[in-house]
Amino acid sequence: MPPVVLAPDSFKGSLHAAGAAAALRDGWASVDPGRDLVLLPMADGGEGTLDAFAAAVPGARRVPVRVTGPDGAEVAASWLLLPPSDGAPAGTAVVELASTSGIELLGSPPRLRPLDADTRGFGEAIAAALAASVSRLVLGIGSSASTDGGAGLLTALGARFTDAAGRPIAPGGRGLAAVAAADLSGLAALPAGGVTVLTDVTNPLRGPRGAAAVFGPQKGAAPADVAVLDAGLGRLAELLDADADAPGSGAAGGAGFGLLAWGARLVPGADAVAELIGLPEAVAEASVVVTGEGSFDGQSVDGKAPGLVRALAQASGVPVALVAGRIGPEADVDGFAAAVSLTDLAGSSAAALAEPERWLFAAGAELARRFPR
Repeated sequence: MPPVVLAPDSFKGSLHAAGAAAALRDGWASVDPGRDLVLLPMADGGEGTLDAFAAAVPGARRVPVRVTGPDGAEVAASWLLLPPSDGAPAGTAVVELASTSGIELLGSPPRLRPLDADTRGFGEAIAAALAASVSRLVLGIGSSASTDGGAGLLTALGARFTDAAGRPIAPGGRGLAAVAAADLSGLAALPAGGVTVLTDVTNPLRGPRGAAAVFGPQKGAAPADVAVLDAGLGRLAELLDADADAPGSGAAGGAGFGLLAWGARLVPGADAVAELIGLPEAVAEASVVVTGEGSFDGQSVDGKAPGLVRALAQASGVPVALVAGRIGPEADVDGFAAAVSLTDLAGSSAAALAEPERWLFAAGAELARRFPR
């Protein structure tokens, strides 16, 4: 019988995608132990991107690195080396902003630093990968803690941003208020295979849909802070040769814009991850597909992993089920053959968050009963 493909995204704040897929597998196997279950954890560029590649690509190897976190403290992180393919002389490096400069690194609950957090650590991890002579970079830029327009990561890669007196600007969005000059002459060269940036949003750098206005409040920015940050991003845009209106330039507090200025290419994260891990082919051969994420709401079908998995399954005529920590009242669940909420199974969102593996196990068992052989 064709396999069941388990392709959830991370359950943000509680369980990474690989762990979610494993819990679903164990739950399904408890009801139907002989079923062929294929785990292809998904990501869209944010938290769990490294885990998704590590689980799906044979021979992938984590390379440890120590970087400067978004609060200035040292962080133990890693980047992922994928083996060479298509005749490339060296492997591909996957580097994740979430684990180097992400909001999760500010604690729980996070000690937000809306004006001072930056992306230096992400740039340091990219520099470490370049030093290993990789042939290509794949960068996931979701879950950021900062709104620095990518100035921190570019600084770590050799750029210099200075004020009117020629002094280095302060880290984070605060420093952008004083930026007067950008010197990119020392910026590291792109690898031969280029740099692909995975993003799950299409926001521009500035304006009412920009990085500061839309995502700044999530990072602790008050209305006055949003105005300061948006103005600072505008100053940066005047100094760098990149399109501030390009879709995704506002991703990760404008890190998308900074990477465009370096010469990188922005792509929809979920689509790129799916292609790299072979999800379209696996879905086409499946009997059932299961996807999910922590909170499934009105935005979850627009560039996010569950929406993409649903579309792939529908195109192949394969039934697809959804598992989510919570399913919002406005969520579009049309097209899913089943939709299971961990909050409903556990009795409350607090209970579901406290034991995500237990309730994902229960969800896997429930789906095995709904989709018997």
